[in-house]
Amino acid sequence: MIDERHHENAALYALDLLEGAELSAFESALASDRELRRLVEQLRETSVSLALLAPPAEPSAFLRERILADAADRSPTAPDHVVPFRLPLWAGWPAAACFILATGYFAIANFNTRSQFNTLRESERLSRIEVKNLSNQLEAERLISVRQIDSLRLTQSDAATLRSSLASAITQIADLKNQNALADLKIDSLASLVANTPDARAIAVWNPRTQEGVLTVTKLPALADGKDYQLWVVDPQYPNPVDGGVFQVDPATGEARVTFKPNRPVATVAKFAVSLERKGGVPKAEGTMMLLSY
Repeated sequence: MIDERHHENAALYALDLLEGAELSAFESALASDRELRRLVEQLRETSVSLALLAPPAEPSAFLRERILADAADRSPTAPDHVVPFRLPLWAGWPAAACFILATGYFAIANFNTRSQFNTLRESERLSRIEVKNLSNQLEAERLISVRQIDSLRLTQSDAATLRSSLASAITQIADLKNQNALADLKIDSLASLVANTPDARAIAVWNPRTQEGVLTVTKLPALADGKDYQLWVVDPQYPNPVDGGVFQVDPATGEARVTFKPNRPVATVAKFAVSLERKGGVPKAEGTMMLLSY
């Protein structure tokens, strides 16, 4: 790239206006710089074109008469007399005009080049500032994202810990409930009260919290038509046993397993009993008492 000083020296060199040390230094640079030589050639061609564009100048009347008078004074008998050639005064005008136009052209070109260079340099500076701002913004967004991810991971970890603790607490509560429920359960064995069915047995499990129970019987006689077995819960707060519902057994095995719920709230179970009643049961025991807890 040709710098500003070489641009100026090239313009002067093209017009043969460089002298002394500047001429020597420029010609040394010209010998090793192909681009600089191309610029000098272009400037010389431009100066020639500008010289041809200058309009022809007419000499003044005074100058015309002087030229004619000088021509008349010369002797025709002295052919070997050499009259020195003098360049008319007006002959320098086109060169001066060329120099002025060339100087103006190169001054404008130099100004435009410098303006373009300054514009490019300012654009580069603004681009660097914009890139730096964008880089800072991206870095800030990256840091925010990292913090959000870390916070989310911490939240997920806390949630997992909380779920684990909650599951453990639920298990412990369930175990405590089971232990309390088992502690509250009442389990009674019922034996046969009938001589012809001495092997009949029953187990009653009672849960006072839910007011429900399970009765399992074995080896009870098969029921005749129109008959049901009926369970009774003996609670001291009532004058008569509380109805626990009716059930039937398997005719082949005499077994049954039923869930029962008394028709009244039971505070304390003293005994369980099973009687043989008519179909559908009765409000108060009437038939044969088959089983009784002991």
